[in-house]
Amino acid sequence: MERTANIDLAWRSSTASNSASRHLSIRAFTGILIACACLSALLASWLPLQVSIATVFLFAGPHNWFEFRYFLMRMPVRFGESRNFFLVAFAGIGFLTLTYISLPLLYSFGLWSGDAWSTILASWNTILLLWLGVLVWLRGKQKSKRDWSWSLPAALGLVSLNWLQPEFFSLAIVYLHPLVALWFLDRHLRRTRPAWLRAYRRCLWLLPLLLVGIFWQSSRTAALPDDNGLFWRITQHAGVQLLPNVSSHLLVSVHVFLEMLHYGVWLIALPLIAPLAKSSLGPPAQRSAIWEVKAVPLARHPRGFPKLVATALAFGVFLVAVLWLGFSVDYSTTRDVYFTVAIAHVLAEAPFLLKML
Repeated sequence: MERTANIDLAWRSSTASNSASRHLSIRAFTGILIACACLSALLASWLPLQVSIATVFLFAGPHNWFEFRYFLMRMPVRFGESRNFFLVAFAGIGFLTLTYISLPLLYSFGLWSGDAWSTILASWNTILLLWLGVLVWLRGKQKSKRDWSWSLPAALGLVSLNWLQPEFFSLAIVYLHPLVALWFLDRHLRRTRPAWLRAYRRCLWLLPLLLVGIFWQSSRTAALPDDNGLFWRITQHAGVQLLPNVSSHLLVSVHVFLEMLHYGVWLIALPLIAPLAKSSLGPPAQRSAIWEVKAVPLARHPRGFPKLVATALAFGVFLVAVLWLGFSVDYSTTRDVYFTVAIAHVLAEAPFLLKML
């Protein structure tokens, strides 16, 4: 009886300790989220131009590497029933990326007039929307209990709105894209740390409050200077030309704030917070660092491609170094090139997010 009582007491003590550790992890997680969001809002509203320059210089390249590695983690070794989905996904990413990169090059050669630019842009947006609609429909076919055939009429409806104001539709992508990272984090927590999901979604209610704070701060400040090429590029990217009646300080601050959240998810939340929280779930031998190639299923599987994955990750590190070098030599030109080529990772987010739904 005494031995049984000791076992019971030990079990209760262990359960209480695990519960306390779990609650501590949740509090630490929410504390980091709130602190990062508040700091990002403060910096974005206080020094939007300077913070935009610094964050793109420091984090643009590394966040793409972490995002690429995360996609490799989600890549199946064999496509199986997802074959058509991934074929359409990769074909669309390749075609849309190449055409998007070629548009400013062709425009610089004067192959069409300025009036035709809206038509060209609306056509590219149309292909993008139809591609997304087809991806949603294909993903729905894999979900036996869901009917996602609504995606095609929805895509056609968005296409019609796009043709009314294609420039505004493209600007909406600029502002909505950073929020996709928050959706990735939501799906990741649902799969790996469901106990954290409720706390995370509560933290999201802070986002509109911070945006209101940025709006209030920007309404009390003068317009941002755009007397040099770099500042002019930053304000144009935020949509100042399309929204001349809106404060440039507000537009740039909101865009920088959202971009900082985007970088924070890919550089902190996904690669660091969630894996570190698993430290009590298994022995050290079952854990892996972010730089270990064998942590990627596509490299660890007997039929996988370890050398190809290692080469791709190493080449990604090389590109990050090249990007930093380019920023150091000619920041303005490198920034323009980056935001043009970066459409590839924007497009890649769509199929991988759909696979997590």
